[in-house]
Amino acid sequence: MNAEAVPIPPEIYQQFVERYPKLEKAWEQLSEAGREGPLDAKTVRLIKLGIAIGAMREGAVRANVRKAFALGISQAEIEQVIALAAATLGMSATVAVFSWVQNELSKNA
Repeated sequence: MNAEAVPIPPEIYQQFVERYPKLEKAWEQLSEAGREGPLDAKTVRLIKLGIAIGAMREGAVRANVRKAFALGISQAEIEQVIALAAATLGMSATVAVFSWVQNELSKNA
């Protein structure tokens, strides 16, 4: 993902990394190491979204949706990841995830 495609993080994130710059640096190193390999940026982002969905991490789901949208990943592709998770998560959790995603997508409409 190029720097231009990265959405601006929420203000609370910016405050956190100002307070803990070493954690930000460590986080960036982890992220960088995970991106090494044969997968393209789109596939990596959709996998990361799927992991966030499976872990029911609302903040990570929202962040991955923002980043996916910035990469040009379509709403249909994002929603397919949600649909794939439904059999594992169950309906209640899937509807919760769907609401988080719809909220983020509506901000970019």
